Amino acid sequence: MRKNKMILLLIMILPWLSMPFIGKRNVKRFYPGALFICVWVFVESMIANKRVWWRFYEKLTPKGTGEMPLIIGPFFVGSLWILKYTFGNIIRYFFVNLIFDVLFIYPGLFVLKKLGIASLIRLKSYQLLTIFMSKAMIMYGFQSLANKLRKKPKSLIQKLFS
Repeated sequence: MRKNKMILLLIMILPWLSMPFIGKRNVKRFYPGALFICVWVFVESMIANKRVWWRFYEKLTPKGTGEMPLIIGPFFVGSLWILKYTFGNIIRYFFVNLIFDVLFIYPGLFVLKKLGIASLIRLKSYQLLTIFMSKAMIMYGFQSLANKLRKKPKSLIQKLFS
């Protein structure tokens, strides 16, 4: 059990070591999309726990959710990286997300299950992939909207007083 908590802690912390390489400008630019989808996933995890889609047998803290290390670590940081390198090319974005989602679902969940950390219960792998890809499209749409709002031209009044 203690070994699994250490693995979850590493899963959460290691992606953050790559943050300096993303660049401050890119973090500021893509933060809205990554944060939005992390909140979405957190809410989704509460629904999933009630409907028993999957189960996390190990948690970092007793009152926390088992998904939290994955959401805070690889999901958030990975979202920033994927947006950095693919935003603006939706086909590339789709395929990069597909590759990473398939890697998480098939070998990743297999390892988590073997370690006794997590497993799918009422959800099939292909259903989880569909959920992941839907979230990827939602994040892309949200980030597109955030970019449009940021680039919104100043009104005449703002131009006069700036």
